[in-house]
Amino acid sequence: MVKFLAALGAAFLLAVLLTPLMRRLARATGRIAVPKDDRWHKRETAMLGGVAIFLSAMAAWFGASWLMGWAVLGRPMLIPAICGTAMFFLGLADDLKGMDPQHKLAGQIIIAAVMLFFGYSLGWTGSMTVDLFLSLLWLVGITNAFNLLDNMDGLSAGVAAIATIFLALHIYLSPVGSASNGSLLLLSLAYLGALLGFLIYNFNPASIFMGDAGSLFIGFMLASQTMVGTASLGVSGGSFHVMSVIAIPVLILFVPIMDTGFVSFMRRLFRRPISKGGRDHSSHRMVAIGFSERKAVMVLYLFSALSGFVTLAITGLSTYTSIALTAFYLLIVLFFWTYLGKVKVYQEPSLLSSEDHGLMSVILIEITYKRRILEVLLDLFLVTVSYYTAYLLRFEGTLGANFDFFLKSLPIVIACQILSMFLFGVYRGVWEATGMRDLVGYIKAVTVGTVIAMLIPLFLYRFESFSRAVFVIYWFLMVILVSLSRLSFRLLDEGIKRVNKTGIPALIYGAGIGGQMALKEIETNKALGLSPVGFIDDNVRLHGKRLKGYPVFGGSGKLEEVISKNNIKEIIVSFRQGGEERAREILALCSSSEKDVKVRQMKITLN
Repeated sequence: MVKFLAALGAAFLLAVLLTPLMRRLARATGRIAVPKDDRWHKRETAMLGGVAIFLSAMAAWFGASWLMGWAVLGRPMLIPAICGTAMFFLGLADDLKGMDPQHKLAGQIIIAAVMLFFGYSLGWTGSMTVDLFLSLLWLVGITNAFNLLDNMDGLSAGVAAIATIFLALHIYLSPVGSASNGSLLLLSLAYLGALLGFLIYNFNPASIFMGDAGSLFIGFMLASQTMVGTASLGVSGGSFHVMSVIAIPVLILFVPIMDTGFVSFMRRLFRRPISKGGRDHSSHRMVAIGFSERKAVMVLYLFSALSGFVTLAITGLSTYTSIALTAFYLLIVLFFWTYLGKVKVYQEPSLLSSEDHGLMSVILIEITYKRRILEVLLDLFLVTVSYYTAYLLRFEGTLGANFDFFLKSLPIVIACQILSMFLFGVYRGVWEATGMRDLVGYIKAVTVGTVIAMLIPLFLYRFESFSRAVFVIYWFLMVILVSLSRLSFRLLDEGIKRVNKTGIPALIYGAGIGGQMALKEIETNKALGLSPVGFIDDNVRLHGKRLKGYPVFGGSGKLEEVISKNNIKEIIVSFRQGGEERAREILALCSSSEKDVKVRQMKITLN
């Protein structure tokens, strides 16, 4: 293992040394990424970083495998390495000369087909024909997913590095032995070292980009490594085992898969070509709602790491526990990316507001959107997950024979709960405006549904072999999940500061309801051109505290000090009574102290 880690270190040092050399070469030869309207970067940046990644990874892998035993550690991964090299040169040709998308796709398919010809394939279904086409789709799809993910400094390389860390851990900890495990682990560690070394120069603010040569190479190498790393698991052992075999590579590469699927769907929804570039990826949407570029990238790093931990859990925990853990993780993903989907990034109207009655429009609008079928399907999933987890907690992670009772009673619980939620008007609420009254209604609906679901087994089976504790745990979990699902948009709204970084620094005088309303308007209305700094309020109990994430600096006595220290250019007076008089006092104070500050009063008008 020490020698394997030495290969990682060697690749890292090579990348650290080669990347600035490639940056200098790129600048000398004019290989510069120029800012464009449909691209995110705003300054000229050197290309050819992918050359440093490729040379570092391949040199470290080849040298280490040659020194430690080529026949055992090098030869099993020779075909993936050769095909990865071909993918690198395909991307390099696009960087240097430019290629039409269809020609580049044809090249990717040819390279992937060569890989499959030598017997490398996913073993997901047991059918050679089906697995062949799935493997081709996997190699080409993941390769392009990382190409699309390369849309913000450090994103593609960082996500690839995190995915490789968990892939290496999965290979090392895998209970299933394989002759290729050692050679695959060595290649993965060399690949990881090259990524980490390059990431030093590529993280925000990036001084060099990897280009298509890098993104296609790292995407193909990860796709092929996950294919080889899970092939030895096989498809025997029942449906649960097959699901885990499929889930492991998907979760390891979850972020690029999710981002690609999300962007493809949203562009289809707004009638935009999927092949056309744009600032509509997950990272771009996070910046649009208030994240900095670094924070947006770090959030996607976090999701990549969470996916990796779920992957390790699948291999280390029982099947029943793994299913519950994966389900809860997917719920978090669903709510977060649904929230990102609400961010306005397109000028075109979506199919949801269109009068076009095509098939896509009918499915999205009439069946799912207007009839709220998606919300009912979500609750169906929540009921199943809550009831399943209740059984899991009650019987300490081992269901055994109790799984039959779970399946037997699940339809009853679903029917009772959905009916109760319908009768209590849960499906008439608006998620963005969910409040305490709505939460009370949710609790009532869940309680009535749970009680009815308990009474039916009592009447039919006298509760024979059924646990009452399961229903208590289920009620608790269901209340939490239903409440959090409906509050998810408001929680994210409250947790994310929508700061206009280029706006005029503004101070809000008054931290009451009016001041909070003024803050909300400033955050959501970019046309005002203001950036909130904090509050001034004469209530001494609020001094030194934080309200909605912003400081309450103190009372009117500190006004002059706060204006000078925070470079305040505008003050918003939020008092409903005496506001005009207070605005005049503040304006007089600013004039006497020669502060160039504009004073405005917030008013609410009902016509």
